[in-house]
Amino acid sequence: MLNNMTDCEEAEGGPNSQGDGNPKESSPFINSSAASDAEKSQQYDGKNMALFEEEMDTSPMVSSLLSSLANYSNLPTGSKEHEEAENNEEGARPSKKPVKVPQLGTLMGVYLPCIQNIFGVILFLRMTWMVGIGGVLGSFIIVFMCCSTTMLTAISMSAIATNGVVPAGGSYYMISRSLGPEFGGAVGICFYLGTTFAGAMYILGCIEILLIYIVPQAAIFKIEGLEGAEAEAALLNNMRVYGTIVLSFMSLVVFVGVKYVNKLALVFLACVILSILAVYAGVIKTALDPPVFPVCLLGNRTILSKGYDICAKVIEIDNDTVTTKLWRTFCDSDSINATCDDYFNTNNVTEIQGIPGVTSGILAENLFGNYLEKGMFLEKRGLASDADPDSPPAGSNRYVLADITSFFTLLVGIYFPSVTGIMAGSNRSGDLRDAQKSIPIGTIAAITTTSIVYMSSVVLFGACIEGVVLRDKFGEGVNGNLVIGTLAWPSPWVIVFGSFFSTCGAGLQSLTGAPRLLQAISRDGIIPFLRVFGHGKDNGEPTWALLLTASICEIGIIIASLDAVAPILSMFFLMCYMFVNLACALQTLLRTPNWRPRFKFYHWALSFLGMSLCLSLMFICSWYYAIVAMGIATCIYKYIEFCGAEKEWGDGIRGISLSAARFALMRLEEGPPHTKNWRPQIMVLVSVDAEQNVEQPRLLSLTNQLKAGKGLTIVGTSVQGTFLDNYVESQRADQSLRKLMETEKVKGFSQVVISSNLRDGTSHLVQVGGLGGLKHNTVMVCWPKNWKQPEYHQHFRNFIEVVRETTVASMALLVPKNIHSYPSNGERFTEGHIDVWWIVHDGGMLMLLPFLLRQHKVWRKCKMRIFTVAQMDDNSIQMKKDLIIFLYHLRIDAEVEVVEMHDSDVSAYTYEKTLVMEQRSQILKQMHLTKNEREREIQSITDSSRGSIRRKNPPGLRSQQSVEEASVAEKPEDEVQLIHSKNAASPTSPTSPAAPADKGQTANAEAGKDLFNMKPEWENLNQTDLRRMHTAMRLNEVITKKSKEAKLVLLNMPGPPKNRVGDENYMEFLEVLTEGLNRVLLVRGGGREVITIYS
Repeated sequence: MLNNMTDCEEAEGGPNSQGDGNPKESSPFINSSAASDAEKSQQYDGKNMALFEEEMDTSPMVSSLLSSLANYSNLPTGSKEHEEAENNEEGARPSKKPVKVPQLGTLMGVYLPCIQNIFGVILFLRMTWMVGIGGVLGSFIIVFMCCSTTMLTAISMSAIATNGVVPAGGSYYMISRSLGPEFGGAVGICFYLGTTFAGAMYILGCIEILLIYIVPQAAIFKIEGLEGAEAEAALLNNMRVYGTIVLSFMSLVVFVGVKYVNKLALVFLACVILSILAVYAGVIKTALDPPVFPVCLLGNRTILSKGYDICAKVIEIDNDTVTTKLWRTFCDSDSINATCDDYFNTNNVTEIQGIPGVTSGILAENLFGNYLEKGMFLEKRGLASDADPDSPPAGSNRYVLADITSFFTLLVGIYFPSVTGIMAGSNRSGDLRDAQKSIPIGTIAAITTTSIVYMSSVVLFGACIEGVVLRDKFGEGVNGNLVIGTLAWPSPWVIVFGSFFSTCGAGLQSLTGAPRLLQAISRDGIIPFLRVFGHGKDNGEPTWALLLTASICEIGIIIASLDAVAPILSMFFLMCYMFVNLACALQTLLRTPNWRPRFKFYHWALSFLGMSLCLSLMFICSWYYAIVAMGIATCIYKYIEFCGAEKEWGDGIRGISLSAARFALMRLEEGPPHTKNWRPQIMVLVSVDAEQNVEQPRLLSLTNQLKAGKGLTIVGTSVQGTFLDNYVESQRADQSLRKLMETEKVKGFSQVVISSNLRDGTSHLVQVGGLGGLKHNTVMVCWPKNWKQPEYHQHFRNFIEVVRETTVASMALLVPKNIHSYPSNGERFTEGHIDVWWIVHDGGMLMLLPFLLRQHKVWRKCKMRIFTVAQMDDNSIQMKKDLIIFLYHLRIDAEVEVVEMHDSDVSAYTYEKTLVMEQRSQILKQMHLTKNEREREIQSITDSSRGSIRRKNPPGLRSQQSVEEASVAEKPEDEVQLIHSKNAASPTSPTSPAAPADKGQTANAEAGKDLFNMKPEWENLNQTDLRRMHTAMRLNEVITKKSKEAKLVLLNMPGPPKNRVGDENYMEFLEVLTEGLNRVLLVRGGGREVITIYS
């Protein structure tokens, strides 16, 4: 089988890859499609596999799969292939590079890189000061906390790293694939910023060593003679200038060739190890022969070493008392009688040993902390001091002073960067012979080693060095020496140069690693605006990412203070480590089937402890930096969530979502929601055309306006056919629904059902939509258009069946009429009314819906009016008062009007309308009957008519009626169609009571003996239908008069007929009820209260 290393390299971060493009994630196999056509053809040669021939294209044979897995290799998107690319630039490139099998073991591949990254500038420049300020106990607690955090993180990281193949990308890859693209991107950026600011910190440390301990004369802004803030500003300006120069030089080195950085890595590592060994050698030497290292104190205050040559006020030379340089520092002249500083006069000068040795017992004095305010004197404990509190403050250029205010949390923030770097091994996973074995062993061994060194250093520094020397950050009281250098053997210069080169190397490593991390994030395509940083030179070198990294690094250089930059990168690293622990804990607790790490010594409790420690340390270090860092991560998370590319990485957050959803659904099963929590969970029933496009897109606009993104929305449709034959059409319809939902900003789910007929499909949607307790309680369906035409006959029958089903299921029903005239989401009503006609109480749906609509910007400016109908025996004045009080308790603002409807005689037009309706329903029914069925139907109609006529009509009319009915029933179908057409064309919207009579007379004149104009037949009409038609027409007359100009009219929808004989009549009633109104929303309650006056 083909070795698929090249494909993996391209996919994971090759120069031509765009977005994710990683076949390892979209397929359960690793590049299972990598076989060539020739190899595929060979697979079919054997007769043993004939049974599976048809599936060979999609399901590879086990032998080919195993070959692909066994030969799997992965080069990192680090410096290795870039180095190879540079070496190959001169000659012609072969079409396919020979792949070198990674050969690095645990020592060279993980242990030493981790050691190099963990040991750094803080150990050499701030460790002694931390011990002096925080005391041995306090410093030990800090070191133990930080080392415990990294150890727990390493355990979690080892579990993740050994759970399958980790391609190059290290920590970012692990977090993003465990916690999803949103968390992965946020933490990836935080890790990138942490690495970048680490580069700034290392460069600042490098400059500090250079300007303070190696060549102080190189300072551009001279510090000599300056005091206080001026001296501090001059030092910071020097750091900024030299830091920018060094940053530019290092960026150029990284740009020109990473291979030089990699070749120097071992040299820098040797410097670090040599320096640490020199410190231990110096500690051993102090036990045998403590070095002479005097420190001069005045009273108990440490004096600047440049302020004296001899630690005495005066000396005897040839029996003459001669003043010293120290005298001249504190007095106004050389004379013995000169005026001197009060504190100088009242206190003696003492010389003590700066390094009394490990056997001196100084440990007891250094055991506890000595935190200082900025500008305070460095004082030795236990020495007498006679200071006058009223005396003016002494000059700051005479004593060693505290340069910053120190406290415990500050020490944590400054120290934590010295334990970072534990990801170095996992970042090189592509170079390791056996990453799943080497990463846990190497990382944990490196952390153990460095933790022992740090903890022993805390104890040994406190046991060997005098407290005032430890607290002297820049060695001003010990001739400007690096304090840790004073302890080293054989010479302080070993530490000075060792630390200088190690900080340079660490800075170069940061500037090499950070751009590659940014490039990996950019090429994943999860943060759109970072895509430009995925490009680089021909060999893949991330040029643009390097430029951005250098620019961000310059921010740290401008801050200029190592003590201010350290807490910043502490935040970002702690956040990264916190999410590594979270990833491991989640995977363990969720018991994901794919969670099978080879590293077994982990537990979710350890991961949670590590996560808690990280979070605690973030706020301990600096609560405001912690909030800023979390704010940055949250913004990136939200940006990826809304604008980022959709990725499915099988992450743990999706597992949490599933578990949380299951838990919530189980809770919902406990009972129906309380009235206060009730909201319309809508099932929107739409129809699709032959191209599977939605025919009523405005239904979704109305849904969005009604829901405002809250609650459950299911958009459903049915496709006619069988599942096997029409599955592709259903998928197309589903895509069409999703696309329209996205366009209309409807948050919800789409559902497509395939059924042998649309009626059953719609019924299935109403029945099975939703899951468990998360089911729809409201159905929205469009009014059937052109329902009177024969070809749409089935549509209105389906509609009425939906009305019946929702009634049986106790669901609310919303029927928008004239849906095409409803506003889109982009329209705005600047004025107008939403009119509610509250005829019968339906649980409060009519009150709730306008309130929800007015939350949306389309309807926000509309005012709400509520009309209710009073009968003859109702007190309309009292009704209005009661309704106003009711609305007040409901907290709904609306105008109230009570419309009085007096009993009146049924108009001639109502009789006419009812007659037309009944005859038409009879004709429609007979269109679908056979000849025998027609005869039986005629007989039943005749019998029922006779019974009615005997009661109400003279005998002469009875025979005439039966003959006319029989003649109509026996007409051929074309004549029936003709009658129906005439009926459809008859006027249906009179504007005054006089109009129906005139039109009826005109119809009489034209139709002659046509049965529609037989006035005596009015007495034979079904009285129930007549009453309903009368009600519909009276209500329509009132509604049209009051709400003709309303932007929307909501009114109660009458219930459907119990038997199916009157379906056409029901539709006619609703048509008459809503006639002449532009936008109507018919509302039918679900049989429960949905609004309450209680809080």
